[in-house]
Amino acid sequence: MIYFISDAHLGSRVIPDVHDHERKIIRWLEMVRKDADAIYLLGDMFDFWFEYKSVVPKGYVRFLGKLAELVDNGIEIHFFTGNHDIWTFGYLEKEIGLKIHKSAYETTIGNKKFYLAHGDGLDMDDKKFRFVRKIFHSTFAQQLFGYFPPRWGQAFGYTWSENNRLKHLKRDNKYRGEDNEDLVVFAKKYSETHAVDFLIFGHRHIVLDLQLKNKTRIAVLGDFMYHFTYGVFDGENFHLDYFEAE
Repeated sequence: MIYFISDAHLGSRVIPDVHDHERKIIRWLEMVRKDADAIYLLGDMFDFWFEYKSVVPKGYVRFLGKLAELVDNGIEIHFFTGNHDIWTFGYLEKEIGLKIHKSAYETTIGNKKFYLAHGDGLDMDDKKFRFVRKIFHSTFAQQLFGYFPPRWGQAFGYTWSENNRLKHLKRDNKYRGEDNEDLVVFAKKYSETHAVDFLIFGHRHIVLDLQLKNKTRIAVLGDFMYHFTYGVFDGENFHLDYFEAE
């Protein structure tokens, strides 16, 4: 089995009990480990993540330890950087054993072709978002940020993320329809020129499984913050599921 999950936003200040939230995702990892061949973490697993040269963010010990344990037991785990946890510079690869993807990734699983990405920056008309994203991905800006003491950098990162989440919570975060969802528009354009069976994204915090006209399917995973949804592929069929364990 192949599992897909995104947008846990571990450590977010808008989550009432961050430790309970972390334990819930560990219970999910324990559930899927029995038959998982690979797990794809499609971005924003952390609400903020920045690795300094000799310092990594405080917290997430249980989550990181569980990921390392699963990797050591032969389960392949892929980590996609999102727009909240872009700044990984080797720790997750070398210490935990994750396979890191900083851009979209195409792969064949079984006999199906997958296009996998967090989803930010794809066909976005929001010029402000594109400008901020460009800065966040700038090597120079990352190096400059690294000179700030970790306590300042962490405080800034979590405050920025909290304000961003509260702003989005005020919006109507429902499905906007095929012509108004950037990820669906992108999927339609991409599948016209690329042979792909599934396009799977996170980022939007909506639960969507849509069959396009050319037999390509797009799925948006929801999140593991409010919806607690995830994707499953058994080698032939894909579906979205809900984790209900408390």
